[in-house]
Amino acid sequence: MNGAGTLALVAQVAAVIAGAPLLTGLMRQVRARMEGRAGAGIGQPWRDLRKLMRKEPITPVRTGPAFRLAPLLLVVTTGLIAALVPLMSTVTPVSGSADLIVVVALLALGTVALALAGLDTGTAFGGMGASREMTVIALVEPTILLSVFALSIPAGSTNLAAIVAGGVHDSARLASPSGALAAVAFTVVVLAETGRLPVDNPSTHLELTMIHEAMVLEYAGPDLALVELGSQMRLTVLLGLLASLFVPWGVATSTSVVAVVVALVLFAVKVALLGAVLAAAEVFWAKLRLFRVPELLAGSFLLALLAVAASYFLSGEGTS
Repeated sequence: MNGAGTLALVAQVAAVIAGAPLLTGLMRQVRARMEGRAGAGIGQPWRDLRKLMRKEPITPVRTGPAFRLAPLLLVVTTGLIAALVPLMSTVTPVSGSADLIVVVALLALGTVALALAGLDTGTAFGGMGASREMTVIALVEPTILLSVFALSIPAGSTNLAAIVAGGVHDSARLASPSGALAAVAFTVVVLAETGRLPVDNPSTHLELTMIHEAMVLEYAGPDLALVELGSQMRLTVLLGLLASLFVPWGVATSTSVVAVVVALVLFAVKVALLGAVLAAAEVFWAKLRLFRVPELLAGSFLLALLAVAASYFLSGEGTS
């Protein structure tokens, strides 16, 4: 392992932390333009975070460690995911630990931490949001496992770096029926995991519809800034993972500084394009009724299951 692998690791973590608020600003700007508004500018989320960090932290009465530690735990777990997943390079000091099970467990840990924080407040909204979030995560996490597992069968490993490297060298895998089914299933769960339309509306505060916002209503000041940053980082990481798994071209597979620099530029371009497309689609989407969300997630789970079956049979035919 030379300095290029370490450079790629530092670059992708720094890009996620620094670029996550900018991605959110870009998506808001795209929506504003399509709705005929001027918008607040791409840098507005960073200004909002800076303003929140200067405010006094307020903790509700009778809350325990779960409420106080959840924002930091959300940021830390997302930062670990950003370091593990091959967003820019498949050759990093931690690429051997980038197992699918570990990444999904870290995703679930951040979500459960926020749900416990919502319950810790003792408010009706916090408990309601936590209950809804647990319903969503019960369907989202298995779908993520299955959709990526469909790609791991031809790669022969559940290591994400090995899966992405296999996709770079053998792009025909991604054009197969199993790859298409897995891509659709993974896209749906990304929308659910990040609280986007049609599963959740990140800009609403209506108690009858909100899921994520209901769990974080009691946060203020620096704690709210960490929650917002963690959510923005999670969106960036999942869109980057979507791009790396299904559009892996440009991801560095060698220990070359030039390849890492090219991968950094392409990573920013791909995530920005995915974010812009998602923001544009949200203008035309309506939020699903809460009781219809499990049907959508169950459908994505079925697609992921079909992707695994198709990948198994196709790989069997290729080896026979």
